[in-house]
Amino acid sequence: MNSSIKKDVMAALFAAMTAIFTQLVIPIQPVPITMGTLAVMMAGAVLGSHYGALSLVIYLLLGAAGLPVFTMAQGGAGILIGPTGGFLVGYVAMAFVVGRCVEAWGRSFRALACAMILGCLAVYAFGVAWFMILTGTGLVPSILLCMAPFLPGDAVKILLGAFLVHRYGRFADRL
Repeated sequence: MNSSIKKDVMAALFAAMTAIFTQLVIPIQPVPITMGTLAVMMAGAVLGSHYGALSLVIYLLLGAAGLPVFTMAQGGAGILIGPTGGFLVGYVAMAFVVGRCVEAWGRSFRALACAMILGCLAVYAFGVAWFMILTGTGLVPSILLCMAPFLPGDAVKILLGAFLVHRYGRFADRL
């Protein structure tokens, strides 16, 4: 099978994986905690910057078209333009950043963890800024609402994602 076709299929599979992982949720407000960011980080780390970001564009397009792929089986463009939409758009940036870092640094555990930390910063930048603009909330309250509750869970997801990709990512290269 052609290499680009394989990567297209892998991008679609990571879009599906993201849709599934975003359903694993702790429903806090205003932004629920999901396992979605784990799938996003792994997409970038396994597929690289281009195809990792493509997988998330596919995910967003499916959700915008109304398929229930967003958290708690929601779909529709309204979710993307709502207060949590910046985090969803930030998924594309996260996968791209993680992928670009892995392309430059390789897939050692340390490189993966650093790449995933930078990816988290990218998604937080998009999400917090979007939330601030839409709600008129200041920077510190927005960080306390939309970032601080996620830091411990994201630390665990970074360690888990770096471990899984470091340990098993080479198998995806052979597909």
